[in-house]
Amino acid sequence: MRLPRMLTPRTTASAHCDLPCGVYDPAQARIEAESVKAIIEKYLANEDFEFRTRSLIIKEQRAELVKHHLWVLWTDYFKAPHFEKYPQLHQLFNEATKLAGAAGAKGTTDPAKADELLAKIDEIAKIFWETKQG
Repeated sequence: MRLPRMLTPRTTASAHCDLPCGVYDPAQARIEAESVKAIIEKYLANEDFEFRTRSLIIKEQRAELVKHHLWVLWTDYFKAPHFEKYPQLHQLFNEATKLAGAAGAKGTTDPAKADELLAKIDEIAKIFWETKQG
């Protein structure tokens, strides 16, 4: 009985993967958002019911991945000094995750919502790369 207790980790860490690797990049969110936009465009150009149904399911999955990648950046990469230097950062993440969610690209087939999402991700990416320079 002592052996399993000895093998239990004393410290728990959490990260976007199983090992806190320190690798972050807003490109992950952007790629998924580009996929959302492309799926919307394909959905709108196709009349086949099965294709459209499958498109919506995949679009919603990709939108959920956008939110995941944004949350990883927001909660794991950015720290208090970043939020002090860029006071708009919390608002940008809030708006971006909402644009990825049911009120945005996940819940609509409007390509303009996907464009808005991509623009917010680009704003976040600009700040991200500025923090990497400093």
